Amino acid sequence: MLQEMRKYTKSWVASLFLGLLALSFGVWGIADIFRGNSDVSVATVGGEKIPVELFQRDYRNVTRAATRQGPLKPGQARAFGHSVLEGLINEAALDSYIRHYGITATDDAVSARIRAMPYFQGTLGTFDHDAFLRAIDQAGFTEEGFIDYIRGAMERDQLVGSAASGLEMPLGYARALFNYLNEARAVQYITLPATAAGASPASTNSQLQAYIAAHASEFSTPEYREVTFAWISPQDLANKVKVSDAQLQQQYDAQKSLYVIPEKRQLEQITFPDLNSAHWARAKIDAGTSFADLAKERGLGVSDIQLGSLSKEDLGERGPAVFALPKNGVSQPLKAPIGYALVHVVKITPGTSRSFGDVKEELRNQVAGQLEGSMIADIGNKYIDENSRGEPLPKAAAAVGMHVSHIAAVDVHGDAPDGSKAQLLPDPELMQQIFKAEVGEEGDPFLAKSGTSFVIKVDGVRPPKLKPLDAVRTQATAAWQNEQLRHRLQLKAVQLATQATARKTLASAAASVSAHIVTSDPLRRPGPNTPNSGPFPRPLLTKIFSVPASHAVSGPAADGSNYIVALVTAVQHPLAAAMSNGMIRRVATQIGQGAGQDIGGAVAEAARAKVGVSINQETVNRLIGENS
Repeated sequence: MLQEMRKYTKSWVASLFLGLLALSFGVWGIADIFRGNSDVSVATVGGEKIPVELFQRDYRNVTRAATRQGPLKPGQARAFGHSVLEGLINEAALDSYIRHYGITATDDAVSARIRAMPYFQGTLGTFDHDAFLRAIDQAGFTEEGFIDYIRGAMERDQLVGSAASGLEMPLGYARALFNYLNEARAVQYITLPATAAGASPASTNSQLQAYIAAHASEFSTPEYREVTFAWISPQDLANKVKVSDAQLQQQYDAQKSLYVIPEKRQLEQITFPDLNSAHWARAKIDAGTSFADLAKERGLGVSDIQLGSLSKEDLGERGPAVFALPKNGVSQPLKAPIGYALVHVVKITPGTSRSFGDVKEELRNQVAGQLEGSMIADIGNKYIDENSRGEPLPKAAAAVGMHVSHIAAVDVHGDAPDGSKAQLLPDPELMQQIFKAEVGEEGDPFLAKSGTSFVIKVDGVRPPKLKPLDAVRTQATAAWQNEQLRHRLQLKAVQLATQATARKTLASAAASVSAHIVTSDPLRRPGPNTPNSGPFPRPLLTKIFSVPASHAVSGPAADGSNYIVALVTAVQHPLAAAMSNGMIRRVATQIGQGAGQDIGGAVAEAARAKVGVSINQETVNRLIGENS
């Protein structure tokens, strides 16, 4: 997720022009998703407010760009929103430094930057003012606003861009780091059998008591709670709900889009700057060139030409022409807001239609459930009124028609002390609330996902208690012996590793415990997220790469139950042929760029800390569809 976000938000070019590309492949005329008071800001940086409109513009461009890879999930869209907001805050904070130091970008430099952008070139490959105006308008800019936008980006780049591009590590350092990261090792290893630990000693009562006390959660009775609770479920009200045909028809009309689904078509599109170019391309299609080959000729990948699955209505004026095509058909040139387009039908999904009669009983269940839910809410409100007048839970619940029950003792699994199941409704949310509630408090009714409304009062708590030794002796003895076995195996493994290091061979160590020596495949230095490599878990791999050749290390195996002794038999670094100065210089440059970007980020953080940042979280949450 973070990589995808960075892909579209790491620069002002990406956030703007990838959005424009998405627009050129999308369906136009859809209203903005944002509505609201234009004088509301999303954040204040120092004394400067970041307007909602600015956030909306960048958020819209970035999410449109990202949808080129497919529809965004709500969580992805919200993550992009947070990333855009962080970028705008960083820019505003850096602008305070720019003003302080008097950093400027000249008119000539800004003009040259804009004229060099390929997005604004006409058919002759030179800057086209009309194309420029159309493109920035699609991205939500006026001409003056876009010039200011580029000027600000260039000024910020003067402040932090040099750090991101000007640092280069010394070649010797880069070579050493390259060697370190790409080092490979071979090991011989043995896995200690359980017999290497020797005979299991007999445990004493005091040892078992100490072990039980150290592992109290495993050898204690659970916490039990005494609870009084009331409930009312939809099933209790089923006979009281009457649903009319008029209500069913109203429900059908309200959600007709669920039952009458139009035909959709999976579409691809190639756009052209003018009608002649589009006709020329259509002639190539007629001559036998495939749509995919035509896209390749224009340097477009599969993702670049995807329109998605759309209905005729989605396509607006282009709908009739596109929906008259057969599968695999290609349209004649069609007018688009920017140039002309050929549209290719990849797949046709027929529409479906379910009449009112088809779904009448389904609708009846929906409406009945809604009415039952309303009645349950009313009963909950009446209970609160009764309880507020001083009536205790049992009386208040009975007065409004709720069921009432009392459980003397129940654990978190729903079991009574004798091991039987407590007489509770099988609703996991009820159990969760029982073990969250404070003792003695009568809470308000809460509605479970099942639709049942509960009220609970925890009357008392019986805390966990260590079980007597005689009740858990067998379990405790087995657990204590397993712990002793692992400890003795660990000591034996350390001893054998020391012996193997001294003798530079595993032979005598393996013979002493009747273990078989295994030669590993080449091992690579583990990174932060390296998983197990064969029998070696990451901690043991780290040990293997921390010692010189002919040294041995030990540690638990990947299964956690055995111990391994591993002897490093060979250490290999990249061959000199793979270490050309050109390649190492590229590594040094990449390291320097990463360090420079870190410095740039640190500058932005320092600027934010200096001027202060306040975020209007409620407004941001509303704009990105996140619950506060």
